[in-house]
Amino acid sequence: MSDGASAEAGSLDPARAPLRAVDGCAHPDPARRHPWAEVPPEAADRMRAVVLETGDDIIEQVRAQVAEYALSMNGVFGQNIRRGVSVALEQFLLLLGTDDDLPDTRVYFELGRVEHRHGRTMDALQTAYRVGTRVLWRRISAGSDDYGLTSDDIFRLAEALFAYTEQLAAASVAGYAHEQSLTAGSRQARRHTLVSALLRTPPPEGPELERLARDAEWSLPRRLTVLICDEESLQAVFRRMPPDALGSRVDGLGVVVLPDPDGPGRAEYLADATAGVAAVVGPTVGLDQIARSVTRARSAWPLVAAGEIVAEDGPSRGNRPPSKLVRSDDHLLALLLHADVSVTADLVAQRLEPLRRMTASARDRAVETLRAWLDAHGDVAEAAGTLHVHPQTVRYRLARLKESFAGALDDPVARLEVALALRFGGAFAAEPVVET
Repeated sequence: MSDGASAEAGSLDPARAPLRAVDGCAHPDPARRHPWAEVPPEAADRMRAVVLETGDDIIEQVRAQVAEYALSMNGVFGQNIRRGVSVALEQFLLLLGTDDDLPDTRVYFELGRVEHRHGRTMDALQTAYRVGTRVLWRRISAGSDDYGLTSDDIFRLAEALFAYTEQLAAASVAGYAHEQSLTAGSRQARRHTLVSALLRTPPPEGPELERLARDAEWSLPRRLTVLICDEESLQAVFRRMPPDALGSRVDGLGVVVLPDPDGPGRAEYLADATAGVAAVVGPTVGLDQIARSVTRARSAWPLVAAGEIVAEDGPSRGNRPPSKLVRSDDHLLALLLHADVSVTADLVAQRLEPLRRMTASARDRAVETLRAWLDAHGDVAEAAGTLHVHPQTVRYRLARLKESFAGALDDPVARLEVALALRFGGAFAAEPVVET
């Protein structure tokens, strides 16, 4: 084949790529004539003996010049190569003087698939095509005086040969890419199975976990974390993760399992992957504690998605927006109070009941004063500074509040409950009170 043929399916000229589907069918541009159509048809009969006798020489030279094939010409693989050479020579002769498409490229498609199955790149097979083309052309050109062809006909014959072997190589590239896609799809399916299993309660252990990881071609780490985002953002997040990360969609969520999250450079990966994307990460745990990281991240995700927990402002990375990653361990109190919404609602209703009996303006002033005083740990002067009022005003307000709260503000436990209720009942659902 010509040196310009690429090992990547995406770089092939579509007009010369005869194989766009797995059936090996050709789909050329109907307006384009094949180079072999310009060769006089009588050339095929005049060259037949020379062309067909070249097969053994091609095999010998391929073995001599392509190291990967030096010892692999026995068995099924060798049979396929020999068949490929034989069919290629016969088809080339049949095409000369016609504008027909290649009648069958399946054998070359299959050669590409075999290369991938054997763990080789396309380099060896592409080299074999080039070697075979050079050998055949040397044999043809050596007897060109006997074919009765003009110099222009010889030029067209050379162009036809190189175009022909380029299409054979293109079919092999397509076969290689097809096998690669099947393998990748199968591998991703196995990795999805592993991620789904890790999110189970309880997750797999021992031999089952080892088997799933082995099937997914994933090395079990000593420590890991679980990241959760929405399904639509998973691709953007996962493609910026390190190669050893697992990613999949599970139960309507985007899930990434990241090994060694506290290792060198891992924080940068996380920040880069979640630039402008809301996500939450569970605690770093040992493999036997993955359920804890899963549960924590899953518990925090609804709060992150609703905007009730937001990431701390981080630095922008180049032109990208800052990371929106929330670390669940930084919001344990929020998770605790949202673990049982009914309990939290009862706490808010019970401890903030005195506020319900106030007018709207009095309630707003009471909430403001309570927060300032609690944040100041009972320091009246500091609270007054926060409120921009005289300390005596704060004392007066506190006296009224202590009376309304019936001693709760003087009891350490009750005072903590009031503080929590204020924190998580900020939009306190009190029925409107009409001021009089």
